[in-house]
Amino acid sequence: MPHGTLEVVLVSAKGLEDTDFLNNMDPYVLLTCRTQEQKSNVASGQGTTPEWNETFIFTVSEGTTELKAKIFDKDVGTEDDAVGEATIPLEPVFVEGSVPPTAYNVVKDEEYKGEIWIAVSFKPSENRNWGMDDESYGGWKNSEASN
Repeated sequence: MPHGTLEVVLVSAKGLEDTDFLNNMDPYVLLTCRTQEQKSNVASGQGTTPEWNETFIFTVSEGTTELKAKIFDKDVGTEDDAVGEATIPLEPVFVEGSVPPTAYNVVKDEEYKGEIWIAVSFKPSENRNWGMDDESYGGWKNSEASN
C-alpha cells in the first residue's frame, strides 16, 4: 500500500444545485482523506459555478483508498447547507502518479447535484522502511540520560 504525499488541486464545480433561494450560494469544500480534513476558501457569491484553484496536501498511509469532497453553502446566522459530495478513488493516482483535472459527480441522497473538478498527484515516501527499530533514530538509547 502506498505511503507518501497526496497533492489535491480543487479546481471548480459546475451545475451545482442552488440551495440559496434569495442570493447566490457561497460554496466551500471540505476535503477528507481518512482522518485528515481540510477546508477550502468560501467562493463568495459564485453560486452554482464556483472556482477555487486551491492546492491541499495530505499524508497518505496504509488503507487510504479514496478522497471525499463535501460541498457546503456558507450561510450567515444559520447552519451551512450541504450541497452534496463526491468520492475520488485514489487507485488511479497511485498507479499513474497523477490524474489531470477530472469531473466527479456530486451526489446528495443518491441524486446528481452537479460536478466538481479535481486534479490529484501522488509522491511516494522516500523512506520505505516504516518498521524502524529502536536504534535507527535518536531515542532514549542515544540521550545523555542513558549514560
